[in-house]
Amino acid sequence: MKTFFSRVALVVSIFSGASAFATEGGIAMDTWPSDRGHNPASLQNGARLFASYCIGCHGADLVRWNRLQEIGLTDAQIQQYLIFGNQKVGDTIRSPAVAADLKRWFGKPPPDLSVITRARTSAGHAGTDYIYTLLRGYYRDSSSPTGWNNVAYPNIAMPHVFWQEQGPRETRIEFSEARKDPKTGAVQHMSVVTTYDPHGMSTRTEAPAASHSHEGISYSFKPLNAEHARQFDSDAADLVAFLAFITDPTADKRVRIGVWVLIFLAIFTVIAWRLNAVYWKDIH
Repeated sequence: MKTFFSRVALVVSIFSGASAFATEGGIAMDTWPSDRGHNPASLQNGARLFASYCIGCHGADLVRWNRLQEIGLTDAQIQQYLIFGNQKVGDTIRSPAVAADLKRWFGKPPPDLSVITRARTSAGHAGTDYIYTLLRGYYRDSSSPTGWNNVAYPNIAMPHVFWQEQGPRETRIEFSEARKDPKTGAVQHMSVVTTYDPHGMSTRTEAPAASHSHEGISYSFKPLNAEHARQFDSDAADLVAFLAFITDPTADKRVRIGVWVLIFLAIFTVIAWRLNAVYWKDIH
């Protein structure tokens, strides 16, 4: 695990046979399997992935390592398997990289991931869905400076650090739009399809589309090894679960407390109602 820095030295910013379609405003986000957020094994695997692939450039300065006790890890396990360098379990989760070096290498420091799922939440989608789509949305693009692109974040600066885990795949991106002829005023629906092979070489076709076609962008991936891609999708879901956990580590505890509070209030309401009836029964 400690050799992961050679893989992540190029990481710049925040961050399967999947497909999606969106109307105007960008692509549709994949739905993150939220049950992973309540599964200790998934959360622990997500912590492993974070320590192996993310922390080389990204920290989580608002969270301490010992917070991971809440996902079933002991201090000894945290120290041995997750912490790199001389950090202690009581320290905040910091990247060992020097911020000044990262800024000099990449133009700006990579963002802290302490509250990334909340920061990426918008009116149109949950932050967990966005990060899940982003992690799974990489494809080879030979025209990109890094050799990679992303359906959720076009022209993303961060290369695909999980490319070996996900495996090669073909990508098909279709852009549908209605074009108005400036001379005749006639509206014609067009479909522009760009296909990227596993090496990032692209081919582009353009053809008329049906008049009832939706405007927007659709995409699909064709992995060369479907089983390999499914395992990566599972790991991506676990990593998002961990990022969601560190964004709000006390969420499950608050829910449990809230349930007991509601039960207490329900019981107290019944008792108070019966006491009120007893108190007023002889008063006419």
